[in-house]
Parts: sequence; C-alpha cells; structure tokens
Amino acid sequence: MDINETENTGFGGSEEPVGGPGAAPAAKSGKEKPGMVDEIIEWVKSIVIALILALIIKSFFIQAYMIPTGSMEPTIIPRDRVFGNRFVYRLHEPKHGDIIAFRPPDVVAESEHGKITSFLKRVVAVGGDTIAVKDGKVILNGVPLDEPYIKAPPRRDYPMRKIPKGYLFMMGDNRNNSLDSRIWGLLPEKNIQAKAFFRFWPPGRIGILR
Repeated sequence: MDINETENTGFGGSEEPVGGPGAAPAAKSGKEKPGMVDEIIEWVKSIVIALILALIIKSFFIQAYMIPTGSMEPTIIPRDRVFGNRFVYRLHEPKHGDIIAFRPPDVVAESEHGKITSFLKRVVAVGGDTIAVKDGKVILNGVPLDEPYIKAPPRRDYPMRKIPKGYLFMMGDNRNNSLDSRIWGLLPEKNIQAKAFFRFWPPGRIGILR
C-alpha cells in the first residue's frame, strides 16, 4: 500500500465522524455579540462621560469666546472665535502683552441688552507700572513701546498714571476704536476670566494669538 493513501479500516463503508451519530454538538466558542440594548447603553455611557469631561474642561481649563467687535483689530477681527486658558493665571501673574478675556468693571458691565458681557483686550501695564500716551506712542515706565500689532497709533494723549498692585491697564489693538482703560479706568485682576491664546475659527485664520 502506498503510504500516501488513507487506509479504510471498515468493510467497504466510510468512516463516521468522531463521537458517532449520537454525540452532542460542539459548544460555541467565545461570547456572543452584545445585543442592541447593550450597545445603546454603552453609547449613552460614552456620551455622558464626554459631556462631564467637557464641563470640567470648560469650568477649569478652556473657555471659547466669539468676538463681536473690532476693538482688537487687526489681531482679532469680528466673528473670530478664540480659546482662553482659564488656569494659567493660577500659576503666574498677567504679563505685558497678554490678551485677556475679562468681566468689565461695573461701570460698563451691563451691555445694551442688559446682560454681563466679556471683554477682550491687551495688557499694557501691570501693578507698579506708570503709563501714559503721548504723540501717538504708549509710554511705559518712561519708555515708548514698540507695538507692531496695533492698527494705528492712538490719536489722543493720556496723562501719566501709576498702576496700583492688583490692577491692570488694558487697551485694544484698534487704539482709536476701543472701549478700554483710557475710558473706564483700571481693571481689577479679580475680573480676569482667561488668557486668550488660540484662534480656532475661521479656518483661514487658525493660529496662536500674539
């Protein structure tokens, strides 16, 4: 007999499957796929977790702002949307040049619709500084600032003023069309909401704010 042939041990009949005709069917391997109800429950869990995380991030870390006016042109223009870091000023004090979202002082806190709004301006002076505007230049501690980000030099002068600790002097980059510290006074640091750091809309203007 050739060794490649299969030997038939019966008397001409074919072999039966292992276990014989009365054997029980083999058990299914693995677990069955979850039903539709289980899948819905998992989706609901995922959505709830995502919402909770979003609320935590918004409450403690990141806030989105839509810019309605041109007071920060050309850096930020109307309808731009930016992210603000709500946590950073727990680590250090505001710095010159920071763009900050804040609750305006009480004198301007009520908008024309009767709701409290957020303002977005640039930090020009911090506590301990002296500030003045003269001949189209902002003078900080006796030194004219180089401000490549402004739309145009300010047309109006502002008398020298010393900034007390715990307060900021804020100005819009559109110096001749901005409701800022030259009009409503100093900003208490307690009014700060976030440091604006990134423009996420529109797509053609996405980028870091400076």
